[in-house]
Amino acid sequence: MLSAYSVLGHDLGELKKVSREPSSLIHTVQRTTLLLRKYVIRMKRTTGFLCLALAGLCATVAMSSNAPVTAGYAPRTSPVDGEVVPVEDSMHEFMEYVFQPTYLRLKQSMAAAPADNKGWKAVKSDALILAESCNLLYGRAPKEHGEDWVKHATASKEHGAKLYGAAKAKDFEAATGAWKTMLDSCNACHKQFENGKHILQP
Repeated sequence: MLSAYSVLGHDLGELKKVSREPSSLIHTVQRTTLLLRKYVIRMKRTTGFLCLALAGLCATVAMSSNAPVTAGYAPRTSPVDGEVVPVEDSMHEFMEYVFQPTYLRLKQSMAAAPADNKGWKAVKSDALILAESCNLLYGRAPKEHGEDWVKHATASKEHGAKLYGAAKAKDFEAATGAWKTMLDSCNACHKQFENGKHILQP
């Protein structure tokens, strides 16, 4: 395939030949017009091939990318910068403002089986908040007995997840069992790290 420059050089040569040929002005104009049309057609073809080549290159780059293509939100397994920096350093403040309000609402919601979708929605919401909040505890493990701290946090999160699942299924019996077990895990942590203070009641 001739390049755009080759096409231009070839057609300019043709035009020079026309200008040297003894012919009428009309004949020269006709030949010139024909060569210009050929040139335009060739340039369009060349541009088309270049566009196809560029599209193929873009597709190849996209397919070879290591980053997964996902639709919607894709949870990260680790922070972008590799480090979690707490907003509140005080564990007392953290527990009081993150966990305590949610626990108190959930305690009221779990006093009796929810009567409607609104009631179940309240249980699902607070159960999910508590379960997900347990993930924030991993980065707050104390220097001493850090492994025990992680075990307590994991147990609380798992039981909170079960509570959330039971609430989605509107199974109050299963939700009650998961709720009490989650509180047992929370209290086990409080007994070890808070000298038995802040014991939670279902």
